[in-house]
Amino acid sequence: MRIAEQVEKRNNMSYTRLLYHIVFRTKYGKPTIPEEHEKELYAYIMGIINNKKSKLYRIGGTENHLHLLVDIHPTFAVSDFMRELKEYSSKWLGQNPDFPDFEAWAVSFAAFTYNLNDKQTIIDYIKNQKEHHKTVSFEDEYRQFLIENGIEIDDRYFLKDS
Repeated sequence: MRIAEQVEKRNNMSYTRLLYHIVFRTKYGKPTIPEEHEKELYAYIMGIINNKKSKLYRIGGTENHLHLLVDIHPTFAVSDFMRELKEYSSKWLGQNPDFPDFEAWAVSFAAFTYNLNDKQTIIDYIKNQKEHHKTVSFEDEYRQFLIENGIEIDDRYFLKDS
């Protein structure tokens, strides 16, 4: 590529920061992510995210759900990003003997955008998941996220996997 083309390409770049707090759970909310092996799963998911030219700031959760704080590359719609992340990680989990009870991820997920100024608050929230869920159920947490983000909940479909 000629220098003039490189300069032109660089000058036409778009600049984005698309911070998403994404929450998703195992199918039926079953506790299928053993704490002693969760770091393996987190590392695998980080690899998927890196391959999508995206940046993971934090991952955490419990035996039945995960939280991500991620900057998704602008070429990906969040739904496509999550479909692929769940597809690839499901295959890996299904073949990994450390996750014998894992069946699948739930179909749905929640994704909320945040300002860069909120980044540390969300990171701290994700770090504190195990302690948080000693007193708050996943269902209550998820419902509260939806309410706080102005999303109307239809109880006919809320956390239904079939």
